[in-house]
Amino acid sequence: MILSDHNIEKRPFGSWKRKYKLNEDYFKTWSKNMAYILGFFIADGFVSNDFQTIGFAQKEKYILEQIRDELGSNQPLYQNKQTGVYMLYLNSKVMKNDLMEIHGITPNKSLDIKFPYVPEVYLNHFIRGYFDGDGNIYSRGYLVSFVGGSLDFMTVLEHHLKARGFDVYLTKKEKHIRLYMSGRKTIKEFYDWIYHDKGLYLKRKFEAFPDKNMDAETLQNAKLKRTKQAVAARKKAFIDEYRKSYCVHQACETVGITLGTYFRWLKQDKQFSEEFYQIKKE
Repeated sequence: MILSDHNIEKRPFGSWKRKYKLNEDYFKTWSKNMAYILGFFIADGFVSNDFQTIGFAQKEKYILEQIRDELGSNQPLYQNKQTGVYMLYLNSKVMKNDLMEIHGITPNKSLDIKFPYVPEVYLNHFIRGYFDGDGNIYSRGYLVSFVGGSLDFMTVLEHHLKARGFDVYLTKKEKHIRLYMSGRKTIKEFYDWIYHDKGLYLKRKFEAFPDKNMDAETLQNAKLKRTKQAVAARKKAFIDEYRKSYCVHQACETVGITLGTYFRWLKQDKQFSEEFYQIKKE
C-alpha cells in the first residue's frame, strides 16, 4: 500500500500518446512472472479512474525496472522527490481493461478487491508478489504477516495458506486486516513454497528469511511447557515485555508464543486481558 501510505499523487498520464513500448496483452497469458506481477500490483499498484493508465509504486527502484522489462516496456520511472518512492506509469486501454475484466481489479481496489482466479501452479508466485508488496517478515525471522483492506481478499488468502498446512491467524483492526503466521518450521516451509522456482522477487524480503540452507523437516516450532505455572509465567513475561516495548509482536517473540496463543489469552483470560488493555491506556 505504498501509494496511500505516502500520499502520492497519481499523475494524469492518460492523455499520453504511444511514445514508449509495451506488451499490452501481457496480462492475458499466465506465467510465473505474470502471476507475481499481478500479486504485486494488487498490493502496490493502481488503476486510474479517469484515464487509460495503470501504475506501480515501490521504494526499491530495481524491482520496478525488472517489472517494466518483463512487460516489454521502455517507460522511464518517475521518483517522488519528497518520499523517494519510485513510480512506473503505463498508458494502455487494453492492459487496464484486462486487469479489470479478466482479473477483477478496480480503481478502488484497496477495500473491495476480490481474490482473483490464479491457476494452482502459479499460486506461490502470486502470493510471493503480494507478499513483496504488502507482506513483512519480522526482525527475528519467525513471524510473517500480510496486510490488506479487503476482508474478502484476506479471507481467501487465509484459506489458501491453511490449505497448504500453514497455521495462520486473521485479525481486523479499524480499516486494516492482518494475517499472521509464526514458528521456525512454519516460516521455513512458507519460504520454500513461495520461492520455489522463483522468477521475480524482492531481494530485501528474500534475504530476511532465516534458515535458508536448512531442511524444514529438521526444524521445529517452539514447544512450551503446558503446566499452569509455566503458562502463568509466560503471561507475566508477556505483560512485562509489552509494558516495555508496546509491541505485541516483540512480546510474542520474547516469550516464544504464537499470535494465536496471544489472541486466545485475550479472549479467555479476563485478568490478562484487563492488564493488557490497562497498559494500552497508559
